[in-house]
Formats: sequence, structure tokens, C-alpha cells
Amino acid sequence: MKQTIIDPHIWESIFSSIHNGVIVVDRNRKILLINSSAKKLLQIENENWEGKDIRELIPTTQLPHVLESGTSSIGVKMNIAGRQCLVNRTPLYRDGELVGAISVLQDISEMEHYHSLFKQMETIIEFSTDGIYVVDKEGKTLMVNSAYEEITGFRREELIGKHMENLVRQGYFDQSVSLLVLKEKKCISILQKIGGKKDVIVTGNPVFNKQGEIEMVVTSVRDISHLIKMKTELEKAKSFSKMSHNRYTFSIDGSDEKMIFLSDPMKRIIEKVKQIAPYPTSVLLTGPSGVGKEVIANLIHHLSSRKDKPFIKVNCGAIPEQLLESELFGYEKGAFTGARQDGKIGLLELADQGTIMLDEIGEMPLTLQVKLLRVLQEKQIQRIGSSKVKNLDIRIISATNQDLRKLISQGKFREDLYYRLQVVEIHIPPLAERPEDIEPLLDHYFSFYCKLYRMNKHLSPDTKNILKNYHWPGNVRELKNLIENMIVSVPSQSIEPHDLPLHIYEQTNSGASLTLKQRVEQFEKRMISEAIQKHSSLRKAAEQLGVDHSTLVKKLKKWNMSVRK
Repeated sequence: MKQTIIDPHIWESIFSSIHNGVIVVDRNRKILLINSSAKKLLQIENENWEGKDIRELIPTTQLPHVLESGTSSIGVKMNIAGRQCLVNRTPLYRDGELVGAISVLQDISEMEHYHSLFKQMETIIEFSTDGIYVVDKEGKTLMVNSAYEEITGFRREELIGKHMENLVRQGYFDQSVSLLVLKEKKCISILQKIGGKKDVIVTGNPVFNKQGEIEMVVTSVRDISHLIKMKTELEKAKSFSKMSHNRYTFSIDGSDEKMIFLSDPMKRIIEKVKQIAPYPTSVLLTGPSGVGKEVIANLIHHLSSRKDKPFIKVNCGAIPEQLLESELFGYEKGAFTGARQDGKIGLLELADQGTIMLDEIGEMPLTLQVKLLRVLQEKQIQRIGSSKVKNLDIRIISATNQDLRKLISQGKFREDLYYRLQVVEIHIPPLAERPEDIEPLLDHYFSFYCKLYRMNKHLSPDTKNILKNYHWPGNVRELKNLIENMIVSVPSQSIEPHDLPLHIYEQTNSGASLTLKQRVEQFEKRMISEAIQKHSSLRKAAEQLGVDHSTLVKKLKKWNMSVRK
């Protein structure tokens, strides 16, 4: 029997080039060949083991079993020289006769280390707060992490294995940074819209091999929707700070003034306001000037779910026609000559998620009425000079002291817009039609302004009676302004009929029934009050009036008029 089955010198160069360790033994367990990789693995690089028994080198070897049984053993894990190895053992036959065996040793300790590192990296990527998206050199999706799924709403099963061109075509993205990186062969960052809804910033990084070719593209994805929202809110805040209060006002809580009333008509109005406030329907407030339409609008906003959102009030009659469109809709930079370089956010956009009150709606130009109608119908807004459309969620409260139906018949107001604004109409009657409210309003505003200006004054019974019987053509606004005027301008603590404007007490029963002597006395009181208020001393006031100082003092005592200097 021949002990040598192959010439070691012929095959030595071949076996030496193999990365795995190779050991060949003959039928008697003698080592015929051991390559460099095996020597390195067994740490015997400087020793000569040819011709020695394999059991001397590896006491735990199973090669003798292979020689005895003539069967292979594949993929057996063994600890050899302190390393985890995967061992394959195969019998060698020649002309049907078993002549030896070959053992292939694969060091798997490094493999397991790299596998562990891979698992760690996979875990790190999976738990990254940034979305991770990986494509191969062809542009096909290899992997995405959980953060990407959460940011985009896409499942990885939808994406993995799909080419980026197809995903863009199907509307998953508006553009692909991975394809740009594969084309430009450099790191690229872009803004990307996911599914036509969410804005993200994506950065694609190429991964090169040793030959300088792209192996894959790793893209990080960060949701910037909250940043865009913060930018919008900052724009709003800047716009609010620049608002001109003679044109429109801004409030959050909608509670600028209290509702003061006793009359049944106002009770019915308040009940209606409570009923409709929670719903986002458009409301049209009608009634003469000064009846409190703005106060009712405040109450509607305050009782709604929008009470913590902006409440914009626009006086359509106070803004020049040529400016009203840009004020309401805003504009992009360079939209027209004189436009601000950074553009401007419009009042309708500022009121998004809140309420906007369009006062004096009857003064709105027909061209703007068409645009406002489109806003109401489509719930969208477009700035002047912009191609972008923004969804809008606002409640519109409009107010007017005009007869809109009459304006419609005159061709000055669009009928379709009227019906859009008049989903709910609330008519606020003039003060003359609800006289029960006059006295509580007088008491409220008198107390309010006395406290505001730290004064201790009161209305005489005659004065109050005159004011209760006055018809108040300017309604609550006139009443409020008159009370403030009397408190700050009348020097005496008691406000008497002669302190009232002539047109008020002359139009009441009390004023009309005065005798000539009483009228003269009232006129005299007025002149004396004005003189005392104008001069620093009673003596100087008497000089202006052309009477003795003692005469002036007697008259003041007779009328019980006090003097505060």
C-alpha cells in the first residue's frame, strides 16, 4: 500500500494560497501537508510537522474517526489553539480505496466578532432618532430604520427592493437625493416632500469601495415640519408686532369688554351666541353703529374652541382699497413695486386656526369680494405673487351697519358672498329699542371710569333721568364716550344736568320743561364750571367771569358745587 497519495511539492503552492487552514493526513494519521494558514492558526509557523501524527499536533482531532469510518463531518465547531474554528473533515479515496483524509479549518472567531459588530451597528441604526435610508449602487432600496417609518408613515416592506425612480414615480417622494448622489458622486442635502405632505431635510452620503466606486448611498432623514411651523409662528409674531391698531386689532381671549344688559332682545341674542359659538360657521352681525357688534364678536370667539388662537379684527372701510388686498392675502417678495423684500404674511393667514372679524364688510371692493368668496369655498389662500396654495382653517365673523340686500340690488355686493357670510345672522337692535339696558350701562361705565381715573364722582338723579330718556343715536359707543368725557372734564363731584351737552338735555322731557329762569341758571352753572376748570384759582375765574370773588363763592355754596384744585 502506498502511503503517499499526492506529491506535496506539487500542490504546496496551491494550498499555501488558500485562506483557510488545510491539513492532509495519510491512512496512518501522519501529516502529509499543512499549509501556511493552518500553521498560523495553530501558531507553529516555525516548526516542521510533516510526517508526525496529527494527534500530537491536535489532541482532540476527529480525523482518526474519519479514517476509521470513511465518512465526512461538516461544519463542526472546535476550539483550536484558543480560537473558535469551523472544521470540515473529508476522507480521501484513490481507486476506491481510502488513502487518507483532509481537514479544512476556518477561524470563525473574527467572523463572530464582525457579526457582533454588525448586530451592534444594526441596533444603533435602528434606534437612531434620524431616519436612515440605504440604497445600493443601482439605486435599489436595501434598508430603512424604524425612525424613517415613523417620520414618513411608510412601511419598510413597501420600500425594500424597490428602485428609487419607481418610488418617485409612484409619489412616495417628490425627488430622490440617492439618485442625485449616484449621479454627482458627492454628499448632497435637499428639502424633500414625503407623500406630498410632510417636509423633511435629507442628506445623502456616498460609500466608496477601494476602487473609488460607489457601493451604496446612506441617507439621513430629519423631520423639519416643526421647524417650518415655528418659522410660520415667528412670521406671525413679527406681523402682529407691526400691526397698526387704527386699522385692525389683535386679541387672544376675546374678552375686551363685558356684556351689560337687562333687556329681553339682548338676552335672546346672548342665548343664540352661546348656541352657535362652538361651531365654525360664518356669522354676520348687523345693526347701527355703536351697538356693540365687536363685543358680540369677542364673545363668539371667547366661547368657541378657538379662544386660545388669534382673533384678528379688520376694518374694511379704514384700509385704502389698493392696500386691502395685500393686507388680507399677503404677498411674496418682489410681488409688486414697493413690496417688502422679505414679503408679508396676510391677515387671513395670521388668523389661521382662529377667528377673523371683517368689520364694515359692505365697504369691501367687488374685486376682493370674489377672492374672499374663493377663500370661503375652498378653505385655501394664495399670497400675491405666489404659486403656492395654503390650506386655511378660520372662522369669519363679518359686521355691517348697512343693508347688504340693498347693496346687492345696487350691484355693490355679491349675492353669493352674502349667503356665504350670512350662514348665521344676528341683528343687534339700537339702544333706543332696548331702554332697559341704558341704566345698567350708565352705572357700569361710570363706575369703570371712576375707578380707572381714581375719582369719586356721581350722577345726580336729574342727570341720570335725562340720560335714561335720551334716544342715544350713537348707541353704546356714544354712551361710553360721554361718561368718560364727563368724569374727566367736570370739576365737581356731582355731575348735574348743566354739565351735559345741550343737545342731550334739550331733547329730553326734563330739558324741554325747564323755565327761562332755570335755563339761565343752567347756562350760568356751565360758564362757572368751565371758568373754574380753566383757571388755577377762584379769584382768577371770577375775574374772567366779570363778578366779585364773594359773589362766585356764594353761587358755588348755593349750588353745592365743590372745587378740586
